[in-house]
Amino acid sequence: MRSRLLPTSSLTQTVREAMRRLLRSHFDGITQQGFDEDLANKNWAVLIENDGGALVGFSTMAFIRTRHAEHPINVVYSGDTIVDPSAWGSTSLFRSWIDAIRQLRTQSPDAPTYWLLIVSGTRTYRLLPLFWTQFYPRCDRRTPHRNQLLLDQLAIERYGADYHQATGIVRFARPQVLKAPLRETAPARRHNRNARYFYDRNPGHSRGDELACLTELSDSNLTRAGRRIAATLRTSLEPR
Repeated sequence: MRSRLLPTSSLTQTVREAMRRLLRSHFDGITQQGFDEDLANKNWAVLIENDGGALVGFSTMAFIRTRHAEHPINVVYSGDTIVDPSAWGSTSLFRSWIDAIRQLRTQSPDAPTYWLLIVSGTRTYRLLPLFWTQFYPRCDRRTPHRNQLLLDQLAIERYGADYHQATGIVRFARPQVLKAPLRETAPARRHNRNARYFYDRNPGHSRGDELACLTELSDSNLTRAGRRIAATLRTSLEPR
């Protein structure tokens, strides 16, 4: 497989249509207008293609600069993200995403970078404990006050009234819902404490409710599994 990091402004109509088709094959509630609007609010896209050149995964993101507690910070807001089941066993998207963040960090190296992602399924949520040592919310400790303040600020800035601060849930008027055959059922993952926690925190996940999550994107915050993957890349998450 190969990956590409492209400005969303440079995506051709052919690539955009392939992205929308891939998303529609996995989610209900995808409309042309909704897809176009989400893409217009993102400035970068990571594309994953198989050896035949077919698109098998992508992730869009907004990489922006803002301020928190009077200090500058970089923020990554995740957009539409999907990997075809044929590529579920591959780490290509994560590797490519980390490499993309490292490249973008060089544009703004003097401030920490945080990732705000909203999650409607356990497959995505379980990536956090797999690759990051500190992330919130999590099952084994309360979110520290300073982290909660940052999470709330970023979620409100991005999602406005769709973010429900009391629950940490983002609820859209027109949600994207994973198609039934691709959903993980709660009983199938009840043995996993992170999955149990996710289901408890986001009981409306099957209707498209999203749990807002936050982690700092730094090499020092990677788990052993994350460091193994990062070691194969040529760039660093740390400020230069």
